[in-house]
Amino acid sequence: MYSDVSLFIDGEWTAGTSGKSEPIINPATGKVLARLAHAGKDDLDRALAAADKGFKQWKAVSPYDRYKVLRKAAELMRQRADEIAELMTLEQGKPLAESKMEATAAGDIIDWFAEEARRTYGQIIPARADGVSQLVTREPVGPVAAFTPWNFPINQAVRKVSAALAAGCSVILKGPEETPASCAALIRAYADAGVPAGVLNLVFGVPSEISEYLIPHPVIRKITFTGSTPVGKKLAALAGQHMKRITMELGGHAPAIVFDDADVAVAAKMLASAKFRNAGQVCVSPTRFLVHESVYAKFVDGFVATTSAIKVGDGLVKETRMGPLANSRRVEAMQMFVDDAVAKGAKLAFGGKRIGTEGNFFEPTVLTDVPANARILSEEPFGPIAPIVPFSSFDEVIAEANRLPFGLAAYAFTKSLKTASALGAQIESGMLSINHFGLALPEVPFGGIKDSGYGTEGGSEAINAYLNSKFVTQVGL
Repeated sequence: MYSDVSLFIDGEWTAGTSGKSEPIINPATGKVLARLAHAGKDDLDRALAAADKGFKQWKAVSPYDRYKVLRKAAELMRQRADEIAELMTLEQGKPLAESKMEATAAGDIIDWFAEEARRTYGQIIPARADGVSQLVTREPVGPVAAFTPWNFPINQAVRKVSAALAAGCSVILKGPEETPASCAALIRAYADAGVPAGVLNLVFGVPSEISEYLIPHPVIRKITFTGSTPVGKKLAALAGQHMKRITMELGGHAPAIVFDDADVAVAAKMLASAKFRNAGQVCVSPTRFLVHESVYAKFVDGFVATTSAIKVGDGLVKETRMGPLANSRRVEAMQMFVDDAVAKGAKLAFGGKRIGTEGNFFEPTVLTDVPANARILSEEPFGPIAPIVPFSSFDEVIAEANRLPFGLAAYAFTKSLKTASALGAQIESGMLSINHFGLALPEVPFGGIKDSGYGTEGGSEAINAYLNSKFVTQVGL
């Protein structure tokens, strides 16, 4: 069922005018699934003209009518979840159950923003003088250029596109070249639901060429990007040169703190399960495990026990709990992290090497007693490696948790209300989840601070990034 993936411009699925394309690789087998069309400058110009035209049409559609179109798109995503999940697993590698969860969850995210379309409230400000009215209205910012990653090809795109459409903006989405079919299926759902031609466009190609052309273009008024911190900084600088509004959801290196009063068995099982979801290729994945020295050995035993039970294999196989990494570069990076840590004194408690020679499989890996100078403790691994480090005091672990320039997500396990409250006040992170995993729901904020970006792509604040506030004051004549 996997076929060539086209561009979507002005309501039509089309090849690029240059005829260029690239292979789409199954990371579980290394085999070519199909080919992906590339957009050149002429295609981008067509998409820009379409977005400009589409914005003028879509912004005039009432919020209630936008809501109805989005609700239909949400239902289509739920109805098509099984077929979309298979596409995602073929191209991205994650287990089929995770793929279906992502496709189904897209419906909930679209629903949330559909409702937000009807709640873009303004203000009436009391005036100082009789006969003066002071109004604040909310207007769509304009055409949006959105850039999304391969690790969650639907989850990241659906947040950006849904918020923009709900606000009345048009969109040019630069989808992920490694995982294009599932992203294209999302765009098809919007189109089939009734989003007018030109309002939503999808392009693929050479990422740097597309971003460098779209971001400065005068048609584009808003930029939203999910990806690595280095790339995000370059795009933010480019957007800043042209005074474009931006939302950046960038890299992280999330501390997961386990205190001595925590339910250690539960914490170990939950954290291990969360760590190896999507083979650790998750921006909010727990990545630095900081465990109180008094429960360190018990936690490591429980963590390794859960890790060793994970079935690694092709995501289409029902028993698989962890699929391949997205590409061979990630496999090489994992081996580098492991070799570096072990050479500096870390102990390999489980895993640590590539699995087989076909596909991009790497063992779920646990490192203990990891020294402070190991690269894995300072560089985001974005893969299935869990470094576990002991700590002795609250102040020490807070200093370690806040040491890096990242600030996307953090986790903690404790039975103490006092400790939990102190964590909420002192952890430098856009999101903190204590004793459970409560991030990324449609109704809650999703975003980071420091080098992890700014802005939010969830909750009631998310739509604000796609709206301008206009103040109108008048006096009766």
